[in-house]
Amino acid sequence: MSLLARNFSKILVQATQTAGVRSLHSSLPSLNETGISERPDTRITCTLIPGDGVGPELVYSVQEVFKAASIPVDFESYFFSEVNPTLSAPLDDVAKSISKNRVCLKGILATPDYSHTGELQTLNMKLRNSLDLYANVVHVKSLPGVKRRHEDIDCVIIREQTEGEYSALEHESVKGVVECLKIVTAKKSQRIAKFAFDYATKNNRKKVTAVHKANIMKLGDGLFLRSCEEMAKLYPKIEFERMIVDNCTMQMVSKPQQFDVMVTPNLYGNIVDNLASGLVGGAGVVAGASYSANCVVFEPGARHTYSEAVGKNVANPTAMLLCSAKLLRHVNLPQYGDMIRNAIEQVLKDGKIRTKDIGGQNSTQEFTYAVINNLKMPSRV
Repeated sequence: MSLLARNFSKILVQATQTAGVRSLHSSLPSLNETGISERPDTRITCTLIPGDGVGPELVYSVQEVFKAASIPVDFESYFFSEVNPTLSAPLDDVAKSISKNRVCLKGILATPDYSHTGELQTLNMKLRNSLDLYANVVHVKSLPGVKRRHEDIDCVIIREQTEGEYSALEHESVKGVVECLKIVTAKKSQRIAKFAFDYATKNNRKKVTAVHKANIMKLGDGLFLRSCEEMAKLYPKIEFERMIVDNCTMQMVSKPQQFDVMVTPNLYGNIVDNLASGLVGGAGVVAGASYSANCVVFEPGARHTYSEAVGKNVANPTAMLLCSAKLLRHVNLPQYGDMIRNAIEQVLKDGKIRTKDIGGQNSTQEFTYAVINNLKMPSRV
């Protein structure tokens, strides 16, 4: 059985082409984080992109855990990289695989310096645009046993990631003068706003905060903010607030517990993602996912390849393992996903096995084995 029925996917594609806030409310694809409605009869095939830096080591950790737990997922692997372009699989092949399988587990892709080549779009941007991965969702949550300045953080950052400052539209009009275009459209602003309110509704969240800079960028961010305000009227049970991005970053480090769901344009979301990840333990412990109408790519929530740690067996696999747990829940294997998450939390709570980034001296392999030793098989699958 496929992850999404063919007829339903056709409806979703048609729905995304409609315009207007009220028509969007009734027609755009709503978030379905629990995946397909029935348990699959066969094994799941998932596209696997190890990524750069320590990505392959983290992916290997996931594969070891899946093997130990006999999880019915087969990986279709692609080496995909722009720092090693001669060895990389073509973008079209990778995009076709993800479109076919509807799910992907992906490591972080490093971005080389393109200042001398004239190439403006990164491979990440090309993949997102090819698949229309418009919504990036990062769940930032305090983990047991990981002590930080702030406790009890539990917020979700939802970022529009197909336009804004990441449109790759730059040019040098005259020598020494560069113009960089920030693209904001009503259609995509309404779409991400609806996604955020749908997410809040589905996951019993109480508040959505729109992060903006409309006081300065009155047209661009003003359009984004108005789209969020109009969408908020259709969800009267969800509290809505507006917050200027510079105030938002101060509030995040002062009292992050006040945030629930945040919806942001592209650049602000990227900054807030990384700031929030630092509050709960860093890039090694935060999972993320990028959604289109038809597929999901699960990847760490903060972009860090830790290239200096490659081959040293010291990277923290927690974020990638949490990504895999979210993936399993999405494809209707929630008991397996819960099993992995519970094992991670037990290891962290025990405090005996920790990687260097969270105050320990243990290796990636030792942490992985500790997770495997704490796996408790579901009673009924």
